[in-house]
Amino acid sequence: MPDPSPGCIPPPAPRCEPVAFEADGLRLAGFLHLPGVGQAPPVVVGSHGLFSTGNSAKQVALARHLSAKGIAFLRFDHRGCGGSQGEFARVTTLEGRRRDLLAAARYLRHRGDVGPMLGLFGSSLGGATCLAAWAALKPRRLVVVAAPYDSRSILEAADPDADRQTRALFGAPHFQFDLTPELPGIRDILVIHGTRDRVIPVAHARCIHRLAGDPKRLLLLADGDHRLRRPEHRENLLAEAAEWFLPLLEI
Repeated sequence: MPDPSPGCIPPPAPRCEPVAFEADGLRLAGFLHLPGVGQAPPVVVGSHGLFSTGNSAKQVALARHLSAKGIAFLRFDHRGCGGSQGEFARVTTLEGRRRDLLAAARYLRHRGDVGPMLGLFGSSLGGATCLAAWAALKPRRLVVVAAPYDSRSILEAADPDADRQTRALFGAPHFQFDLTPELPGIRDILVIHGTRDRVIPVAHARCIHRLAGDPKRLLLLADGDHRLRRPEHRENLLAEAAEWFLPLLEI
């Protein structure tokens, strides 16, 4: 039987590989989703919420969706979470997570199989982490979901039945932050928030969008909770975030 012509050979499928890199001497674990075609694709780095990991459903779904469109996606566990090193209550701060995100970007720059065009995706505290890292990384596109711009709402939402270490984290001076001064310098941002979020009030989304520079967009999902559990909200988030990141392919 003759060999199939080149036009009949199916393109390689996107792949996902485990990765590890260091931040402040801690080993961080994650997964890099790579497109099946193209050389040095643009890449989006995800930052998860306070008690979550890089295996969050939102990140996994977005990583698969973007890699199918030609954009790589790195999702990883911040220090003290999931498969990464560190004691959660001791190492969890916004600055620590910002440094994790910077380490992830450095790791990608040294790989050689992804391009320099960078996007960021952050959910809840991960959104604040992306806002805090914007000035250092200057991502071409940024999507934040249910993100706080300061720590007040997180403190107010602290579970009174949480263990002693977790309560100590919420009340510790080193955990407090206010990103208001950073917001006017941020641009190319899509802000997504549920209108019924009882953890981070929707006023945070409105403030982030109001203070950020152009281009920017605000997407409020009617009756959406903090985790956007309803399928239609998840589908809307996925579609709008992917659309916002597509310009990474044009540069």
